[in-house]
Amino acid sequence: MTGEKVKRMLDACYQAKRIRDMLPPLPNGVTPSYMHVLDTIRKLEKEQPCVRISDVSDALSLPRPGVTRTVKDMEQKGYLKKIASEEDGRVTYLSITEEGAALNEKYDQRFFRALTEAMGDISDEEADCMIRTIGKFYDVMCVRRINVESF
Repeated sequence: MTGEKVKRMLDACYQAKRIRDMLPPLPNGVTPSYMHVLDTIRKLEKEQPCVRISDVSDALSLPRPGVTRTVKDMEQKGYLKKIASEEDGRVTYLSITEEGAALNEKYDQRFFRALTEAMGDISDEEADCMIRTIGKFYDVMCVRRINVESF
């Protein structure tokens, strides 16, 4: 690979960030992390009967304290509710409220259904290749944070 190719990859990452900036604006007070948590809980509920904060944390590969803060904020705003386990009071389960489900439906499900229809020219193989390549590029950048001052 050449230095020019690396520059083109970085340009593509910049373009990808601009694409993310084109996502529909969320309601006031709702952050993208809320959408990730709602989507994750929805997916986990299909696999297991009860979802805990630790399940969300593990699924998103995020530290529990950050997820706990987000869940607390979401609960205060009425998007989630916490339910204490009947078997063990120390265990808390998460449930999406009607308001949270409506938010998820509007800003996640409907939007991505429409976007999926518009992406017909991109094959699953191309999408998978992009996902793998960006993941590898991210891993390299995390490990090799090169300080320009060292040159």
